[in-house]
Order: sequence, then C-alpha cells, then structure tokens
Amino acid sequence: MIELTAQSFTTFLDLLGTFAFAVSGIRWAANKQFDWFGAYVIGLVTAIGGGTTRDLLLNLPPFWMQNASYLIVTGIALLATVVFRKQLFRWGRALFLFDSIGLGLFTVVGVGKSLEAGQPFWVCIMMGAITGSVGGVIRDVLLNEVPLLFRKDIYALACLVGGIVYMISYQYGLSISITELLAALTVILIRVVAVRYHIQLPFLNPVDTERGGDKKV
Repeated sequence: MIELTAQSFTTFLDLLGTFAFAVSGIRWAANKQFDWFGAYVIGLVTAIGGGTTRDLLLNLPPFWMQNASYLIVTGIALLATVVFRKQLFRWGRALFLFDSIGLGLFTVVGVGKSLEAGQPFWVCIMMGAITGSVGGVIRDVLLNEVPLLFRKDIYALACLVGGIVYMISYQYGLSISITELLAALTVILIRVVAVRYHIQLPFLNPVDTERGGDKKV
C-alpha cells in the first residue's frame, strides 16, 4: 500500500509538471502568435522533451509512448490557456511561475526514475537536470530564442541542487513523498529567489585575440 501511494504521488507530480510546462510552452507560443496546433506542439515538446531525452539516455522506452495521459494533459493545458488567456496574459509572472513549477517537479521525477533504473547517484542528479531543463531548450530553439539554459539565469544549476537534496534526503531514509517535495521546493525556491534578487552567474567575457586580453563591453 505504501509503495502504491508513493508511486501514485510520483505520477501526480509528473502529470502536474506536464501541465505546468505545457502551459509555459503554450504561453511562449502565444507571444509568437502561433495557431492552436502550433501552440499545442510547443507545449508538448516543452513537457516531454526532457523526459524523452532522459529515457533515451537510460535506454528506456519514452514514457509518453506508454501512457497517453501526457498528450491529454497537454491538450487540457491548451484549453485552460485559451479559456483563461486574459488572466494569464495579464499576470506577467504566470509564465515564470509555471516554468519554475515544471522545472522543480520534472527534476524530482527524473531523479526518481533514474534511481529505479539502478543508476549511480551522480547519474541520477544529471538525469534530473536533463529532465527539468531540456524541454525548455527545445522550446526555445523552436521559437528561435536563445535557450534559457545558456543565459545568465540560474536554471539548470537549480535542478542540480534539487537533485543533490533529493539524494541526501533519500540516503537519510526519508519517505519518497517527503523527499520529492523537498527537492522540488528547493528547485522552485532557488529559481524564485534568484530572479527576485537578481542573482546571476557571471558572464564569460569574450577574448580580444588581437590584444591578448579581455574585450571590454
């Protein structure tokens, strides 16, 4: 019963993360004036891109090919965005919050599935970061944007810290539900605090090859 409950909770987080990331992708597509089908595609790749990459690296069948719920949830996200578009578009922080929630939830799902596959702790942490961030990279590439992962924002780094929190909590014997909540909240909190207080990674300044030193910007 306990294992069933833990598995159900993980599935709930996975579907909730799918909804959050799908809304994020659809919202970005709306900014580019995509039609409904195009917006659905962007929402879908945002939601399943990271998990698909993870499963392929782990030599597993892509998760969405075994369960149609992820395609359905993305459709629900599209309808919700259409129905509540005025509220979402008026609330400028909605895009960021949905993206942050999806990032945190997908990170813990990625770590958990990697543990189930028998991977070492460092692989699990990396798979968590891939699950959380690669979907956003694919989204940005399709929208002709510089991927958020490669900008100065704290993004993939938040996933890595969340993965570490997951593994520490797991090693200390906390329940799966508590472990996943702690890790997801860590990722979300890092993203929110970093944006709120403008905490950023330093730029890698270009090198002036003619002078042999850093080029001043």
